[in-house]
Amino acid sequence: MPDGSPNSSKVRVYFLSSGNLGISILDALLGDDRVELVGIGSQPDRPVGRKHVLTPTSFARHALEKGLDVDRLTSVNTPEFLGKLQSAKVEILLVVAFGQLLKRDLLALPPYGCLNVHASLLPKYRGACPINAAILNGDAETGVTFMRMDPGLDTGPIYQEVTLAIDATETTEQLEARLGQLAAEHIGDVLWKVAREGLEATPQPPAITPNVHKISKEDGAIPWTCSSQRIYSMVRAYQPWPRAYTCVPVQGELKRIQITQATYSALTDGKPGQVLPSDGKALAIACGSGTLFIHRLIPDGKKEMSAADFLRGNPVMPGSILE
Repeated sequence: MPDGSPNSSKVRVYFLSSGNLGISILDALLGDDRVELVGIGSQPDRPVGRKHVLTPTSFARHALEKGLDVDRLTSVNTPEFLGKLQSAKVEILLVVAFGQLLKRDLLALPPYGCLNVHASLLPKYRGACPINAAILNGDAETGVTFMRMDPGLDTGPIYQEVTLAIDATETTEQLEARLGQLAAEHIGDVLWKVAREGLEATPQPPAITPNVHKISKEDGAIPWTCSSQRIYSMVRAYQPWPRAYTCVPVQGELKRIQITQATYSALTDGKPGQVLPSDGKALAIACGSGTLFIHRLIPDGKKEMSAADFLRGNPVMPGSILE
């Protein structure tokens, strides 16, 4: 990281992030002459896989690959971390998809506050999973909000919002990457305006939707009584995790599949969850209204494959009802 003195005109920023949303923002800040990154923090490494290998967060891994030091922080509210920020003369604490609650002492420490980049147009979709929620609910647009943090859950006043149209076929993973890039294009300007030009934040209007809860594995279970459009949105919203899934009957045995690519129709001729006749290129399932056509899937313990390849080795009889 570049060296700077306390009298430097650069904005002294400590950056907290854990998810993919922070990656493009980090790259942008490293190339911005107006900003001095005096530190980077992320969640602690977690055990991953069957062998429980300790693995850094995706954000920390990206920073480490660039040769940067990354603090792995069990808690950001300790006296030790607050002292670290004071010693580094941090002016703004930047928080992007970090995953820990910041308490009042920390929120009050930086002279220009704690700035959060939130992946929705607040006050819509306060909470942990706003990108998934926007896709799941069929929104036409979303965006990023640059907000001064307060003790509430995404309730702080807003510095700036930038909108982005949602493509009708993109997944959460794809939309997250585009939102990260959008935030990266504006983050330097926002930090500079807040710390050097006196940009004021505007209080949020009342929330227009409930807070979005953290996603669980069970959320991916497909309720076939829903419309085909809603289930198609689930397929997109729950990628890359937990993925929309169901169980299909194959020769008297139930096999669990995760759906990675699908299309839908408003027309149907069957009961919810019923397997419909098809040309063998897709697995057609009747929904509460409409039909879902499954084109690609992941059987348990297998790699991703086309529905045609799956059906060749796993005949699913038309008329069967999915769990």
